[in-house]
Amino acid sequence: MTTPAKSLSRRSANSRQQLLKASIESFVTTGYHATTTREIAQKAGLSPAAMYVHFSSKQDLLFELIEHGHHEAYRALADAIQQADGPREALRAAVYAFTEWHATNHRLGRIAQYEFQYLTPENRARIAHIRKAIDASLRTILQDGARTGALSVPNVRLTALAILSLCIDLVRWFPSRMHSDPQEIASNYADIASRMAGI
Repeated sequence: MTTPAKSLSRRSANSRQQLLKASIESFVTTGYHATTTREIAQKAGLSPAAMYVHFSSKQDLLFELIEHGHHEAYRALADAIQQADGPREALRAAVYAFTEWHATNHRLGRIAQYEFQYLTPENRARIAHIRKAIDASLRTILQDGARTGALSVPNVRLTALAILSLCIDLVRWFPSRMHSDPQEIASNYADIASRMAGI
């Protein structure tokens, strides 16, 4: 039996999710600065006052979306690496998973990458450790591969930067008329990254 407290909690959670979905649509369509909290609330089917029950500001909404996006992208990368055997397989798996996540979640990914600059300095610092962990994960694969001879990587830091940039930047244009399958683009990017690492 659903109690009044559980029903209220469910409605509150639903309202929160509606606001997050509405903010994704608004930030992608018009950008963070051009979006108002009133517009977000209206798209969510809520009153402007109702928004502040869940989020104290538009900045809080932006931070939650960006933090969630970074955590999920990192989790996809880390899970793929954990299941791989050796640097070559780890590189392909990592790039495939990271690319597929950004393609599948391109709207959230676009906000995470291109609205990141509008976070407050304090909020940017809270995201920085996730970005560093992503970079470190890929660099570790490249370093291990270079050390064992499985990969040919003269400049680990620059190669890691190039591969991550390739994966992340697809949110700027994906999907397009010619490319709309996340698995296809992920497989191609894994091939490209392998060639960049001398496989």
